[in-house]
Amino acid sequence: METDSRGSTDAADSRARGIGSVTRLGRFANAAFLKIELFFYILLGLMLAIAALLGIGSAASSLWTTVKLHGADGSVLVAIDRLLFVLMIVEILHTVRVSFRAGAMICEPFLIVGLIASIRRVLVITLESSQVDLPANWTPDTHAVLTSSMLELTVLGGLILIMVVSIVLLRRTREQHAVS
Repeated sequence: METDSRGSTDAADSRARGIGSVTRLGRFANAAFLKIELFFYILLGLMLAIAALLGIGSAASSLWTTVKLHGADGSVLVAIDRLLFVLMIVEILHTVRVSFRAGAMICEPFLIVGLIASIRRVLVITLESSQVDLPANWTPDTHAVLTSSMLELTVLGGLILIMVVSIVLLRRTREQHAVS
């Protein structure tokens, strides 16, 4: 135990200030909040699982429509968008599970979800833009859509690059800490 300039110890100061009673209250609050947190993790996991099941059903329906229409462009776009959306939900569910196991939020799974979301958007924009540049579809409005799509693709490209670099740096840092 350390003594201060008055000669009293930390434990004596703690008892004098009533910190022992706060510690019991703190332990009780911590246990209560852990139970509440567990409840919300379970509730969130169930809701994400239901959303993934609904998304899979919707994606299957879109794929069936695509097959019936012999690969019509719009239905392919919808099917790919829904499949990538389900992939995002599953990755978020994985992130929740990993965070629950670790007892803390871990950055890398969130970056991966963001990466999937960004790539999903890039694919959707690319598929939409491929329909705009057909000569039969060319109007001043489609030109504006194409211009805004190119700007959005540029921003998304930069965002994807930043997330990939962040993931690589996180993994290198983790490896360096494991070696140390």
